[in-house]
Amino acid sequence: MQARSALFDLYGDHLRQRGGRAPIAALIRLLAPLGVAAPAVRTAVSRMVRQGWLAPVRLPSGPGYQLTPRAVRRLDEAAARIYRTGRGGWDGRFDLIVVALPEPAALRRTERDRLAADLAFLGYGRLEQSVWIAARPAGEADQLLVDAGVRFDRFSATHTGGDSAAMISRAWNISAVGAAYSGFVAQLTPAVSAVTRLTDDRSAYATRCALVHAWRAFLFRDPQLPASVLPPDWPGTAAAAFFDRHAARLRPAADRFVDHCLREN
Repeated sequence: MQARSALFDLYGDHLRQRGGRAPIAALIRLLAPLGVAAPAVRTAVSRMVRQGWLAPVRLPSGPGYQLTPRAVRRLDEAAARIYRTGRGGWDGRFDLIVVALPEPAALRRTERDRLAADLAFLGYGRLEQSVWIAARPAGEADQLLVDAGVRFDRFSATHTGGDSAAMISRAWNISAVGAAYSGFVAQLTPAVSAVTRLTDDRSAYATRCALVHAWRAFLFRDPQLPASVLPPDWPGTAAAAFFDRHAARLRPAADRFVDHCLREN
């Protein structure tokens, strides 16, 4: 697990609800069970500060880092998609973004790739070269495009004609996402099943981190389309139930370990 990804997981899943801040010493202790060494933690933290995700802060127990408002917005939106089971219904409307050319063509390839990855993270798929679509509007999309210097128009739209399944398959590789969900359950089942009431808190925390980390990867792959436009027996439904069950079961032990690391001087 890379240090930067582990830090995002840690802040999003544990530290956000504890004020969004922690001493650097606690961050090092919390990432150690995940196989992330102290130098890698410090390097990743410095990088996240430069990118505007973290800000230095002086805490009673020493120097630390807190989430920036930008990071809080990103993690709150991510949490709503990670713990998704209770999410409300769909109104049948897609969020449609039409990017105005030639601005995207003027972007360097690395900038285009980063913009595409960020839109995918927010749940958007490319319907055409300059058209992006999502089942639900993402609040960050406007600012993301403005920051990239890209002009755009945005619409709320319904699909009134043609083959909806074909349209969906143009924007997303749904079969690959479904296969990834099945693989997620198969891969994580042995690890989470091995954690029992006799397992120590450190090990339970590390297992839960691995579970959340693997599940968080679907934020970049799955647009979380409504059931009405997904294939029957969608594997993502069973995978979500699997994640919810084990994430909740492992939460108390993980919380105890996090609190212990934050209290330790």
